[in-house]
Amino acid sequence: MKLAIDAMGGDYAPEKIVQGVELARDKYSDVKFTLFGKEDQIKKYLNNGERITIVHTDSEIAMGDEPVRAVRQKKTSSLVLAAQAVKEGKADALFSAGNTGALLAASLFIIGRIKGIDRPGMTTTLPALEGSPDSFTMLDVGANAESKVKNLQQFAVLGNFYSSNVMGVTNPRIALLNNGAEEDKGDPLHKETYQVLKDDPNLNFVGNIESRELLAGKADVVVTDGFTGNAVLKNTEGTALSMLKLIKHTILDSGVQVKLGGMLLKPAFKVIQDKMDYSKHGGAVLLGVKAPVVKAHGSSNEIQVSNALRQLRSMVKSNLTQNLADYFAARPTDKK
Repeated sequence: MKLAIDAMGGDYAPEKIVQGVELARDKYSDVKFTLFGKEDQIKKYLNNGERITIVHTDSEIAMGDEPVRAVRQKKTSSLVLAAQAVKEGKADALFSAGNTGALLAASLFIIGRIKGIDRPGMTTTLPALEGSPDSFTMLDVGANAESKVKNLQQFAVLGNFYSSNVMGVTNPRIALLNNGAEEDKGDPLHKETYQVLKDDPNLNFVGNIESRELLAGKADVVVTDGFTGNAVLKNTEGTALSMLKLIKHTILDSGVQVKLGGMLLKPAFKVIQDKMDYSKHGGAVLLGVKAPVVKAHGSSNEIQVSNALRQLRSMVKSNLTQNLADYFAARPTDKK
């Protein structure tokens, strides 16, 4: 298979992108990588060109660029040409750690949506600290700032498919992120969505879930709009990092006994850090477009890039996109 890589997207591009590609290349002998970006900069970090092709591009889309305008105007940018390669069948899937909005725009305008899906949703995997399985799927986490009932219903369907077919969960529990667990909580959008999901016989809807319960393992799929989902995702990540820093500084600023205790507990802290690291599952998947698309965090290091490419490879091998299109086409018409 062939993966198209936006080598210039991300805070540490192209260095960490190239290093991550080489890690993935060394693990997976069935994958070829096409890196789109400035050739001289890419070659500076490339140690071994085996199964790696470089396509030189004149420009890249920066994190601060207006997404739609950038995709339309920067037609020779690394992201646009990578998406074009997927559309033309020269690559099977697309990866970027760059501008999220631009990746969404390129995926929609160039690769295209699966028929019947109104708005693709950005999907991520987060840790569940209790129960089994040890993770859950949440969408949308940034693709759509505003959503209608139909969009949230489709996110539930997309999440149900992803949880079943990628995460291996049997009959996933679907929950709606809300400001209370009761059925009558929330604004009109959430109240109506609750009833639509409740009445869908093909979904195992378990009701509303509050943000404080997200990591408690009470749902396998959490449905929300992109604005709320992105805010919750960043808050969860920030809280975890802040707590680990607080524990570290508290130990270092304390006496000898506390420092000795901290040394003894260091392996336990490593376990906690690993448990909270959602990037080990890969990047955020844009579900609903005609080819697999994965977005890594802008600050991703080479290991996180490699994890995202592993995820992308798995999606291509399992024919995820076509199976999703077939699954969605077989459903009755969703609520308008």
